[in-house]
Amino acid sequence: MKVATHISAIQPPPITEVKSWLAERIFPTEKPLLDMCQAVPSYAPAAELIDHLKAAISDPLTYKYSPDEGLPEVHTAVCDWYQRRYQGSPTTKQICLTIGASQAFWLAFSTLCQTDDEVIVQLPAYFDHPMGLQAMGVKVVYAPFDPDTAGQPNLETISKLITPKTKAILLVTPSNPTGAVIPPAQIEALFNLAQSHNISLVLDETYNAFLDTAPHQLFNLQNWPETFIHIASFGKTFAMTGLRGGALVAADTFIQQALKIQDSMVVCQPRPTQAALEFGCRNLDNWVEKNSVTMRQRHDYFKTNFLAANTNFCLTASGSFFAWIKHPWKELTGRQAAKRLVDEANIICLPGETFGPGLEQYLRLSFGNIEIKQIDEAICRLQQF
Repeated sequence: MKVATHISAIQPPPITEVKSWLAERIFPTEKPLLDMCQAVPSYAPAAELIDHLKAAISDPLTYKYSPDEGLPEVHTAVCDWYQRRYQGSPTTKQICLTIGASQAFWLAFSTLCQTDDEVIVQLPAYFDHPMGLQAMGVKVVYAPFDPDTAGQPNLETISKLITPKTKAILLVTPSNPTGAVIPPAQIEALFNLAQSHNISLVLDETYNAFLDTAPHQLFNLQNWPETFIHIASFGKTFAMTGLRGGALVAADTFIQQALKIQDSMVVCQPRPTQAALEFGCRNLDNWVEKNSVTMRQRHDYFKTNFLAANTNFCLTASGSFFAWIKHPWKELTGRQAAKRLVDEANIICLPGETFGPGLEQYLRLSFGNIEIKQIDEAICRLQQF
């Protein structure tokens, strides 16, 4: 069966590809596999969230459709959560609940772009973004990676990449894969740049709950709906990645257009997910903050001990769930280096080139799925190289 040429040109799903290397592997108890591949929280959801879902499952209404955009009471809970997290909030009409941040991304750019439009994407880029844009027939214009600034977006560089075909600037903060956080002042400057060119600033803020301050102040700007589109995920926030809870936040007029695609794509976010999302937003602030502190401590522990260790790997950037390291083998691609770590160190991680062109010398490590004692073991194994 023939497949569309532009789909054939897209790279395979990186996590699926890398985990296929584990097929038929058996890891000894004295040197078990360290999974630093996927950014999945190592801890379980809150016990009270699980109990709430058990009760929801017994309600026949849970098995019905909701409105395409989601239930009004869930919107209200989400808006209240944003007010506490950002000190500013969208309105309930500026939210569409989605099946994870990935579907919010597809909804945003399917509404925003036509074939051959351009979107500026900062390298290193979260791999699903270029893959999705390529699938839509949208041209990805990469802003180059500068290791000296941990890959932070440069206003002047991005400005020079804007053309009449540009529809949006797409950024991730905290970054996946580097963990770097774009400062609020720089976000506002990028917002002003986008507004001056009548294009959108799209922020994927999947890891926003793991910051100790408000990510930015855009929701306090009266004109934010003219330019800003926000992509949200609550899977990491409430440790419920399998429930796929996300949201698209944008101008109410944009949401109304996006609902045309929502209806034909998924109809609505599943009600069990909405039940979990509403409960989490209303009841789990303290639980989320506790885990946020745990993740920051895990990052700080990794960074301190990695820098103190004698390894041939270089820490280029880190934060949130991630470390972005440069591997020492100039003759190897990122895939070859990652495969070597699987074969010789029993560590699984992601190759740099899956996050964009020219990044073969890098690897992404995630410490979301491992405890501190396993971080010590990972650093020890890296020292052996």
